[in-house]
Amino acid sequence: MVAGVLLVVSFALTVAGAVLFTNSIEWAGLRLGLGHGAVGSVLAAVATAMPESLIPVVAIIQGKQDDPIAIGAIVGAPLLLATLAMTVCGGAALIYQARRGSARLRPDRNAIGRDLLVVTGALPLAIVVGLIGTPPLRFGGAAVLVAGWAVLTWRTIARGRQEGGGDEPASLYFDTTKDDPPTNFQILAQTVLSIGMLVAAAELFVSSIEHLAHGFGIDALVLTLVIAPLATELPETLNSVLWIRQGKDTLALGNVTGAMVLQTMPLVAFGMVFTDWHLTAPSLVAMLVALAGTALSLIALRQGGRWPVPFIGCWTGLYLGGIASIIALA
Repeated sequence: MVAGVLLVVSFALTVAGAVLFTNSIEWAGLRLGLGHGAVGSVLAAVATAMPESLIPVVAIIQGKQDDPIAIGAIVGAPLLLATLAMTVCGGAALIYQARRGSARLRPDRNAIGRDLLVVTGALPLAIVVGLIGTPPLRFGGAAVLVAGWAVLTWRTIARGRQEGGGDEPASLYFDTTKDDPPTNFQILAQTVLSIGMLVAAAELFVSSIEHLAHGFGIDALVLTLVIAPLATELPETLNSVLWIRQGKDTLALGNVTGAMVLQTMPLVAFGMVFTDWHLTAPSLVAMLVALAGTALSLIALRQGGRWPVPFIGCWTGLYLGGIASIIALA
């Protein structure tokens, strides 16, 4: 009972922390003069991916390097982002097509396509290393992923500076006046507080999942693969829906694809170095489904940004089929 309450508290703390962090990071992007592509793929993606990224870090810091929670939290996020999150984006475009004038999404195809192509390269590497698992291969794979992510991030930021700053975001929560722009100190203070909330939420989540898994006799990996992404990706998905409603498609999709890059490159590299990175059958299914969903997103983007109903059905089917397979294999 107590573990269940703490799990709910961790979810609420995650959402609150992500809302504060996203708001402050958008203001930081404006101050840095970054365009929508960079803010969506880098700053907003880091903001909303922070909760699930902290879960494996906290688990490993607590000495659970071989615990399935650590690997489960890493591979679960790409599964949801590449399938269900794309379903939500397509559904939002359909729902708001009267307001938008069209159900077609019009993102920066170069920026979004670059993210998706990188993910289609990173996922097979993660799978191969997870199946072979020798230390030299793990460390070498981690080095490739980190280097690739650094280059991609640098190029995205450089291009974002060329585009110039985006629209002014919603008022900073820590700005008490609301009549003038917030100070840099207020932006920094809100960012620091939100990170603290996310760290606390991650610690609560790890301990709660362990107690619940032990109490109900459920594999902790299954709970982490299914529950953690649904909870921690909620702020990210909601942000994308709001941006699609406002016609800010590059922000919306960049928010998702940028998080996919973060989850499949530096976070996977972290797992390769600090865990045994041994992919069990459920984890392997999650990675393969994520790869299929990413490939489908690339096809949709190549078709001019149309997220047709059959594609939405495929993404939904991939997610539900993946979850069913994970539960059956656990």
